[in-house]
Amino acid sequence: MDKKIWRAVPVKLVKLLRFIGEMAEVKGYSAFIVGGFVRDRILGVKNFDVDIVIEGDAIDFSRSFADEVKGALVVHHKFGTATVVMPWSIAKDKRFKVDIATARKERYRAPAALPDVEFSSLRDDLYRRDFTINAMAIALSRDSFGQFIDFFDGLGDIRKGVVSVLHKGSFIDDPTRIFRAVRFEQRFGFRIDKHTEDLIKTAIDEDMFGRTERQRIRDELILMLNERDPVKAVMRMHQLDELRFIHPNIKIGKDLKRLFKSIKERYDWYMTSPLKAKNLDLWLIYLMALLSDLDKKGVRDLCGKFVFSRNDKIRLISCKDSCDKILQFLSRKKHLRPSEIYKRLRPLSCETILFMMAKAKGDKVKARIGDFLMKSKDVKIKAKGMDLKRMGLKEGPAIGRILGQILCAKIDGEVSSKSEELTYARRLL
Repeated sequence: MDKKIWRAVPVKLVKLLRFIGEMAEVKGYSAFIVGGFVRDRILGVKNFDVDIVIEGDAIDFSRSFADEVKGALVVHHKFGTATVVMPWSIAKDKRFKVDIATARKERYRAPAALPDVEFSSLRDDLYRRDFTINAMAIALSRDSFGQFIDFFDGLGDIRKGVVSVLHKGSFIDDPTRIFRAVRFEQRFGFRIDKHTEDLIKTAIDEDMFGRTERQRIRDELILMLNERDPVKAVMRMHQLDELRFIHPNIKIGKDLKRLFKSIKERYDWYMTSPLKAKNLDLWLIYLMALLSDLDKKGVRDLCGKFVFSRNDKIRLISCKDSCDKILQFLSRKKHLRPSEIYKRLRPLSCETILFMMAKAKGDKVKARIGDFLMKSKDVKIKAKGMDLKRMGLKEGPAIGRILGQILCAKIDGEVSSKSEELTYARRLL
């Protein structure tokens, strides 16, 4: 087991974990790496998310650790947790995050409420987690480094390919674990065991989602839509009758499956093209598809209910407001000038544009959107307002209108150089 866990883990990360274990020991504490890192190492999945549990004072340890690695420290005193962000080449953005928590147990005063925290042992800390496959640990102390700890047979459940809760009150305490159960089941090709599925159905029948903070449901939905193949999780949620807690009018069928597949194809095309100006929120494009059968008011109400950010809300409502009208316009048989397409697509987010491209029925519409993204979207003109003033035009909205007309002419291929732009401007004047 030890050799399998450490296989393919960078030597630099192993050294860091040894350092954490030794540093905790000097302070009289015990350190363990827990959760997803352990699970994914057993499964052979790459995962460098480092969650450390300290039997001792995690905040005291984190302060010392942050000083040693010259990292930034964020402390959450109420929960006895801290995050250290350190400069490190192993991470893509050269910033590596280590989450550190005091071993604790949790008590829920009411169903679906946030827990009260009491510091405790590693066993209690693992027992409070969601599923057995996430309740394993590896010791980091010098004498026991690499020792595998599995109080609740998470390894057995991994071998059987099942997702199983640790105790019968798990979904009552935290209903968002239902989303996580589906997410892990579909991600790993596991199955939710019968006992766990019965508990899910009981929690759903008792309307536990109605007592849960909506922001937490939103966050779980986003995580689900960020999965490699989210349509499987969506279909499973539909089977468990969970989607009605997002919105009762969400409809699931073959059309949605096809749309999800098309979205992934369009996204992959965009991210591998020379465009790749920025990373897109792929989950948001999937959510646009999931909300296809809602009207504008339904989308607006959902955004308010789940407290989506202002930017996400704008993109979702804009998509609902524009998508069908623009697709109808783009499907016209007559020739459309590139500037006509530009005027309609340029105000929209890239997520909305790719969603429309995925939803479009005909190749002609897809090609028109693709041409906009590849050829028109980032066209700029060299003429400036000052150039127009030198021609005698006074300050005012007319300058903006003429610059807009020059841009359209450039998009349509009528002008190219700055001198041609200015000649075109003189003709307009």
